[in-house]
Amino acid sequence: MFTEVDVLGAFVPSAVVQLVVCVAIFAIADALLSRMGFFRLFWHAPLARFALFLLLFCGIGLALASH
Repeated sequence: MFTEVDVLGAFVPSAVVQLVVCVAIFAIADALLSRMGFFRLFWHAPLARFALFLLLFCGIGLALASH
């Protein structure tokens, strides 16, 4: 994985690009899971959302690092 990515002429760390992708996927997943009532299964819904975000962020990082 590259250490820096050129975005419109500015070099940004690859983790920022990974974060933007993760936030987009998380927003869609959170909306779908909220609509299905998934977070009612947990005693602390924000903690479950944070865990979902971390799983997505680490999963995307591992997927991009495997190349």
